Amino acid sequence: MKSLFSEVATTRGITVRVSVSFLPEQSEPGMGRWFWAYHIRIENEGDQAVQLLTRHWVITDGRGSRHTVEGEGVVGEQPMIMPDGSFDYVSGCPLSTPAGSMQGSYQMLAEDGEVFAVDIPKFQLVAPAVAQ
Repeated sequence: MKSLFSEVATTRGITVRVSVSFLPEQSEPGMGRWFWAYHIRIENEGDQAVQLLTRHWVITDGRGSRHTVEGEGVVGEQPMIMPDGSFDYVSGCPLSTPAGSMQGSYQMLAEDGEVFAVDIPKFQLVAPAVAQ
C-alpha cells in the first residue's frame, strides 16, 4: 500500500512528511496558471517539545526560475509540537508552468532554548497531461 505521504525527511528527531495534489478546479492552463495543494505532517519523535518559528521555501517552476518564500510560522500558526505529537496543515502553491518543485526548511525552537533547522523534503509539482 502506498503511503499518503510521498516524500519524507527527518532532522534531529523531527520528521516532515509531504503529500501533493494537483487541483484542476483551481487551475487555468489556458491562462498559464496551475495550482497544487500540499499536506504536511510534522512529527516530533524527540524527547523535547519544539515550536515551529519560521518557514523558508524555495519554489522552482518548470523554466528553472526560483522563488523564495520566508515568514513566521505556517498557515498563521507557530505550533508547539510535543514529544510523540504531530502537527498537520494544508497549503497551496500556484505556478505559471505545469511542473515544478518545492523544498525548504522550518526553524524550530526546542524546550531547552536551542534553535535549529529542520529539512522539508523536495517534492515535485506535476500537472496531469490532460490538464495541460
